Amino acid sequence: MKDHPDFQPADPSVIPRFADVATFLRARRHEASDAVDIGLVGVPFDLGLNYRTGARQGPAGVREASRVIRRVHPTSGTAPFRLCNVADIGDAPVNPMSKDKSINMITAFFSDLHGQGVVPIAIGGDHTIPLPILRGIASHRPVGILHFDAHADVMDTMCGDSINHATFMRRGVEEGLIDPKRVVQIGLRGSRFVPDDIQYSYDVGFTVITMDDYDDLGRAAVIAKVKQILGGGPIYVSLDIDGLDPTYMPGTGVPEIGGILPRDAQKIIQSLRGEDVVGADISEVSPCFDPTGITCVTVANLMFELLCVIAETVDAGV
Repeated sequence: MKDHPDFQPADPSVIPRFADVATFLRARRHEASDAVDIGLVGVPFDLGLNYRTGARQGPAGVREASRVIRRVHPTSGTAPFRLCNVADIGDAPVNPMSKDKSINMITAFFSDLHGQGVVPIAIGGDHTIPLPILRGIASHRPVGILHFDAHADVMDTMCGDSINHATFMRRGVEEGLIDPKRVVQIGLRGSRFVPDDIQYSYDVGFTVITMDDYDDLGRAAVIAKVKQILGGGPIYVSLDIDGLDPTYMPGTGVPEIGGILPRDAQKIIQSLRGEDVVGADISEVSPCFDPTGITCVTVANLMFELLCVIAETVDAGV
């Protein structure tokens, strides 16, 4: 911890939650620098989608919804803002007229964060964004991936395009950013384009837990498998919210019935305590499809779960 007292978030018991400008988890707004331990960052990009757009509004929606979050974890007692300097460092730059330019800009932004020792927790944005994030933070060594998703994201191309929300896991392996033996994919389900469109996951050695597998195994066994496969090395968490059940997460571009419960996602994330979590994203948040706002509230809570786990890691110097 860099021990800057001005990084303490707004206190909701003193400053009303509805007051002041919204930031992620009411953290202080601060430019990226080596004074920041954990950077909460938006990635307002949705040029990699082939169906419903709107995820560029995800960061703004989650900032507003995260006013509801307090400062201490109810189970672990973790108080992340006491352990680390946590800041909302704004949004990664994008070019709304160019997917390729945006990806390069996002990569450079996260590379700069990594160079300053900032651990990122990103809110997307569509599920293209893990690739440029990983290019920025994992180019020097591959990482393990805990991947929540209804879809495997291992297609070679989508509509003739090789970098989009359906291809990041495949590209990440090809580019040496992802260690395929240290990947756990949880929640896969839904209709498929062709019979073998997730076969790549099995072929390269991912541990695949479809929703049918999840139902058979149960949460405790899934957590044990996550710890077995991912423990002991750097871990990146990528949570596409369509991996969760759309009853709780309607605000997403490609909802798939029969998904993971938010409570299960919380407990799986909590199981990473003590591990070397080097970054995370929560993607495919499209507030325009959820007039109730519950999607963004749930994402804000999952962001806090990730923050608590990562803050303990940073504080312990893992």
